Amino acid sequence: MHRDAALAATSGAGPEEPVTVRAAEPVTVRAAAPRARRPARPVVRPGRGARVVDLRGDGRARAAELRFPPGDLVVVSGLPGSGKSTLMHRVVPPLDGGGAEVHRIDSQDVRERFERGRLRRLPYGLYRPLVRAAHYLALGRALRSGRSVVVHDCGTLVWVRRWIARAAGRGGRGLHLVLLDVTPEVARAGQEARGRGVSGYAFARHRRAVSHLVGGAEAARLPRGFASAVLLDRRAASALETLTFR
Repeated sequence: MHRDAALAATSGAGPEEPVTVRAAEPVTVRAAAPRARRPARPVVRPGRGARVVDLRGDGRARAAELRFPPGDLVVVSGLPGSGKSTLMHRVVPPLDGGGAEVHRIDSQDVRERFERGRLRRLPYGLYRPLVRAAHYLALGRALRSGRSVVVHDCGTLVWVRRWIARAAGRGGRGLHLVLLDVTPEVARAGQEARGRGVSGYAFARHRRAVSHLVGGAEAARLPRGFASAVLLDRRAASALETLTFR
């Protein structure tokens, strides 16, 4: 008996106390507020309707997307320093709407690859022919692939645009021109910002060639084989978010 009492004292056993259970307070469930819908992005489909889409100027609507059919070819042209490479890197996606590869062909990418390699200590003029050869080889492969292609164009090489137009015609693919129309001062500033300038003679050639392209587009006279043209100034190019193929 003493042993049982000791065990009861050490274990804290004793009569159970009643437990009071309080009713839960009512919970008010509020319906989630509907999410505000994001406004639709302005989409421009060059070649549908008007052949030339002019997005320059303060009074123009700003396009967030340029949309082309899958497999079409797009040539981006403008003065050196106008922002062609920057625009292409920013808005051209790696894949089209069906998941196929989009080829972005830019001679500046090829040049930078060489500059990181064994020839980086040499003056660019010595290996420029190699850069151009590698660029045109990559362009040829892209054109034969049948996939969507976006090409950097310096404006002065008419034969390159004719080559692309022949490839588009043979494959039954659309060909489009995107023109960056900036002032020479803006282009020169762009060259200084990237640390790559062109000579006065070369820049004058570029100015004449691009001016001819812009004037032709303004008059709806596009280079042979081109189905449409889009004219962009710096503000319109900055407002553009993506260039898609779908």
